[in-house]
Amino acid sequence: MNILRTFTLALGIIYFIVGILGFFPGLMSAPPANAPAMSSPYGLLFGLFPVNSLHNVVHLILGAWGILAYRDIEDSRLYARSLAVIYAVLGVFGFIPALNTIFGLIPLFGHDIWLHLLTAAAAAYVGYMMPVTAQMGHATQPDKSRHV
Repeated sequence: MNILRTFTLALGIIYFIVGILGFFPGLMSAPPANAPAMSSPYGLLFGLFPVNSLHNVVHLILGAWGILAYRDIEDSRLYARSLAVIYAVLGVFGFIPALNTIFGLIPLFGHDIWLHLLTAAAAAYVGYMMPVTAQMGHATQPDKSRHV
């Protein structure tokens, strides 16, 4: 298996599992009193990451997309590149008070910011910057069997 497809499958599985875990009240803690107000109830998954039902559904969708995209190298590349853009935007939104809840719908603040930016950076590297030969799982050494 190659690096790009492994990355896609791993992130797909992780985000799908996180989406499921977000629906378990026992894994949630109440947000602090100074946390941004939301139009729907939310909590902190593992006491760290603010999530609500809509946020969980987004994780499930992105996770399922990754699991399905894993089957094809081009779909995997599109997934990684899309995650890079989506999570970079969400990470930036987390810094902007008017957008850090996407108008009260999805919490994007606190520890979500660094997690989203880390995901964006990893996805950007794998999807855009990693050499195609490395993405395909081939060695990047020059072919010494050909003579000039």
